[in-house]
Amino acid sequence: MAIARFKKVCLDAVDPMRLGPFWADILDLRWEPADWGEGGLYGPEPQCRVWVNKVDEPKTVKHRVHLDMYAVSLAGLQALGSQVDVPEGDDRTWTVMTDLEDGEYCAFLRNELPANRLHGLVVDCVDPRAQARWWGEVYGAMVIDNERGHSTIENVPDMPILTMDFCPVPEPKTAKNRIHWDVAVSDLDRMVDMGATVLRWKGDDGIAWHVLADPEGNEFCAFDA
Repeated sequence: MAIARFKKVCLDAVDPMRLGPFWADILDLRWEPADWGEGGLYGPEPQCRVWVNKVDEPKTVKHRVHLDMYAVSLAGLQALGSQVDVPEGDDRTWTVMTDLEDGEYCAFLRNELPANRLHGLVVDCVDPRAQARWWGEVYGAMVIDNERGHSTIENVPDMPILTMDFCPVPEPKTAKNRIHWDVAVSDLDRMVDMGATVLRWKGDDGIAWHVLADPEGNEFCAFDA
């Protein structure tokens, strides 16, 4: 039984009013700025798919959480300000790009684009299978393991992304993630008992949510369900 429901992806940005419209363009979503200098990306449904947070600190390390998306061409992404970071090749069927604040994302080229261009939420892990099992239990969703050590969760209810992917990397997490996700939690105590760590309690400095970390330290925000 699920104890949390996916709400949205959140991106940190030094300049949300620049980065937000960029992501809206490449994902074919609608950018709606807020009065306080942040904003959200919306599709045809009323709920926000991606929120862009204002932060003071610039990016300093490789994204440990990134987004996978579909595109028709790299040239179209470059025309919007993206740069190629790692070209497609070897066993990679994607190109690693960087956005306007040097944040990595992966572009998968297609002749025809699906209605939802946002394909995957990808998390680097020391132990991908353990991480996937943990989040699979949180969402009440099935986990698929492959022979390359990656694990995937598909068909998460209310998640506006096709997959949540967990990939093996040798290095541990060293800095706050600039991409996180929000969930609506029905049983916070159970989530903590499962291994989540509370970083900030709801009400601290007036926030309306809890800030937690999963077993490998990835931050996420938990709202009351």
